[in-house]
Amino acid sequence: MPRPRSLTPAQLADAALAVLDQDGPAGLTMRAVADRLGMSTMALYRYVAGRAELERLVVDRVLRDIDVTPPPAPWDRQVAALMERARAAVAEHPATVPLLVAHRHGAAGVWRWSEAVLTALTAAGLDGTRRVVALRALTAYLIGALQNNRLGPLAGPGTEALAALPPDDHPLLAATAADAGGLAADDEFRGGLDLLLGGLRAEADGAPG
Repeated sequence: MPRPRSLTPAQLADAALAVLDQDGPAGLTMRAVADRLGMSTMALYRYVAGRAELERLVVDRVLRDIDVTPPPAPWDRQVAALMERARAAVAEHPATVPLLVAHRHGAAGVWRWSEAVLTALTAAGLDGTRRVVALRALTAYLIGALQNNRLGPLAGPGTEALAALPPDDHPLLAATAADAGGLAADDEFRGGLDLLLGGLRAEADGAPG
């Protein structure tokens, strides 16, 4: 007979997240999580079907505490607040970024956040395929910004290398990289988000009704 279950999903998620934070996505294996919990790999299979389920638990763990209550503000400021909250939560565990895309359909934390964003977009008058595109654009920007900051932050050697390009060959790229070196990550994210929201405001203004 299998032993009685003694671990909660939250404990499994915490252990998997600790492995991910320490060893990155490649290190998130059933064996590593089992070792973290002080059990055999086969025993861990009594709780989860495999790595994919561990990843989903991690995504829920990272997103579960995001406040999805919209602030008392216009719809675009509500969206901005939800984007900032998600960014802050995921930025604490940057190795989880790739998992957000893989498990956007199966993680309750993603559902809650998406529903809140869709509520704000609906209040703006966006529906149908325009609402689809708006949510996808916002999600893509959030994930892309997080991944860019993780793998290629502006305050890094990549930006310095671009700024040092011969100005005769790449004048605009070199000048832009030089400007980028002094841009804080928060300002980069909010600046890009403002551009995206500006486009959504224009789309909403043209919405029927």
